[in-house]
Amino acid sequence: MERENAWKKYTDEQLEQLEALSCRYRSFISENKTERECVATAQAKAEAAGYVSLEEFVTKGRALEAGDKVFVNTRGKALTLFNIGTVPMSKGLNILGAHVDSPRLDVKQNPAYEKADLAFLDTHYYGGLKSSLWVATPLAIHGVVAKKDGTVVPVVVGEDPADPVFCISDILIHLAGEQMKKTHAEAVDPEALDVIVGGKPVRLGDAEEEGTDEPKEPVKRLLLDLLAERYGIEEEDLLSAELEIVPAGPARDMGLDRSMILGYGHDDRVCAYTSLEAMLDVESVERTSVCLLVDKEEIGSVGATGMQAHYFENALAEVMNLAGETGDLALRRALAASRMLSSDVSAGFDPAYAGQFEEKNSAYLGRGLCFNKYTGSRGKSGSNDADAEYVALIRDIMDGEDVSFQTCELGRVNAGGGGTIAYIMARYGMDVIDSGVAVLSMHSLWEVVSKADVFEAYRGYKAFLHRA
Repeated sequence: MERENAWKKYTDEQLEQLEALSCRYRSFISENKTERECVATAQAKAEAAGYVSLEEFVTKGRALEAGDKVFVNTRGKALTLFNIGTVPMSKGLNILGAHVDSPRLDVKQNPAYEKADLAFLDTHYYGGLKSSLWVATPLAIHGVVAKKDGTVVPVVVGEDPADPVFCISDILIHLAGEQMKKTHAEAVDPEALDVIVGGKPVRLGDAEEEGTDEPKEPVKRLLLDLLAERYGIEEEDLLSAELEIVPAGPARDMGLDRSMILGYGHDDRVCAYTSLEAMLDVESVERTSVCLLVDKEEIGSVGATGMQAHYFENALAEVMNLAGETGDLALRRALAASRMLSSDVSAGFDPAYAGQFEEKNSAYLGRGLCFNKYTGSRGKSGSNDADAEYVALIRDIMDGEDVSFQTCELGRVNAGGGGTIAYIMARYGMDVIDSGVAVLSMHSLWEVVSKADVFEAYRGYKAFLHRA
């Protein structure tokens, strides 16, 4: 049962809407390459759309009513939006959930060193990635440095055309005989993913005291001097820094027909952004709608900002209390009666690697929003397996709004696998299904999505939030 390509159905007006959305999304992933940046931008957009901090309602003891819109920012790395509906929350909510972290290299806490007259930052990879893709390519540094006095210094270097960029070296082909004998997984040692950040020694100028010895590591010394001059930070401050190494440069239209977008972090910011836009564009709802933009999915949804933490449950308890629905029983009823789209990307069918897919049950670029009844690996291990009744409801919602959609699996049986936040939310007893956008080259530096799928995801998420 083959699904039709979504491009075939669009009117001129829809094509204009598609291009406008794609342009906004392309800008979003170009300018927001960390979870902190995504959350800050999403909160600003929400506030511009009339969302108010839940803390303000709590502090002032203000009651929540239908039509009120509130947000909760969790440690600057996760954002929860609530649009209060007209029916009691104990009857259930409509929830969109996506993650805003992506595979990257994290700078270690004691990272700076000098070797062979070059200055380096040592890194530890985050999430599932191929080490060999990160060498000999332009890289940027994004993040924050937290100082002991409480100030937090933002750092972004490598994105402005006037900025320098950074890279990790690779062995030249002329000397790569031993490397070429290794498996792809062994070709580049993850411990060797150290970023070159300098190559010039500090100069002892006239202001230096007479007799001052040259620093033991003059190239590293210049690096530290530049950090002090430009950001007011010392080497010790790197102990409390979160600096992320990401591909440098903006997302771009791809293809002569400009039908695709090539960019870093489609997984899972393509679902996060379309969920956010859908949430902000839906004004009034019957069932309270929620948009969750979460952190740490790529490493198991752990920590205080991952979905395994209880910040969503805590926020919902506060919201329900302010709406007059008090008590643990009402909270439990609301969670169990809720419906969720766990919005995460799917593996797009790639004819270059057709042997890793099962064609009838694969996601194809351009065929619309993807639904994965189950993910996991091997015998569906680690998966949320959505009920048939819930899949039928989703079909009805999508068909009712003429949303192009497709059903899919993550590759051939036993070819690999993966997971999302779906199983975590399903613990509450709610209906959950994975949905998202097909991606080529997932977890590479530059991933590919179809603009048609971006548009259909937005349309599908809006349809879901409207459903009573």
